[in-house]
Amino acid sequence: MTASTLCYFLGASVALTLAPGPDNIFVVTQGIARGRRPAIVTALGMCSGISVHTTAAAFGISAVFYSSVLAFNAVKFAGAAYLLFLAYKILRERSAVRLATVDERSAAALFKRGFIMNVLNPKVALFFLAFLPQFITPASGHLPLQMLLLGFIFMVQAVVIFTTIGYFAGSIGRFILARPRVAKFFDWLTAGVFASLGIRLALAER
Repeated sequence: MTASTLCYFLGASVALTLAPGPDNIFVVTQGIARGRRPAIVTALGMCSGISVHTTAAAFGISAVFYSSVLAFNAVKFAGAAYLLFLAYKILRERSAVRLATVDERSAAALFKRGFIMNVLNPKVALFFLAFLPQFITPASGHLPLQMLLLGFIFMVQAVVIFTTIGYFAGSIGRFILARPRVAKFFDWLTAGVFASLGIRLALAER
């Protein structure tokens, strides 16, 4: 691949990552509700899921979601159910809003939450299946390797952008959560974001 192709791909990737969407909303909500470190850990989990989608696209696995309604719906409803479960869990435990130190166990749970949310979204798989091939050079051969390289570049820039978003959202969260009357509403806000993302995913079509 030429340098111009890689630069064009990087520019397109940054623009798509910055565009308002469920991932950005999710990271912002985590930052406001939990603080900087939880938002960053969650963002890292979400970005790590890109490696799964990239590998699937490179070796044609994502094509299954494009050709099979059953496979697409199975993953879609599993992801939607997971998000709705998180919304229920937040309201039941009323523990979304806290700025406690992120220990090793809670960090692992937040990372896993972001990872699962990303992986169980078949629309992300279809996105990479459609997006990455536009920038490969067939004449150069090694098509799966080219797609893996592009996926790695996309993941790196996503890490930079999402962790930055999480950092600044956490700064806002610290300001808001210092005011108890405002902070108490963020359990409902966080649960509402999870529920809306779950419903949105459940209603998504191929």
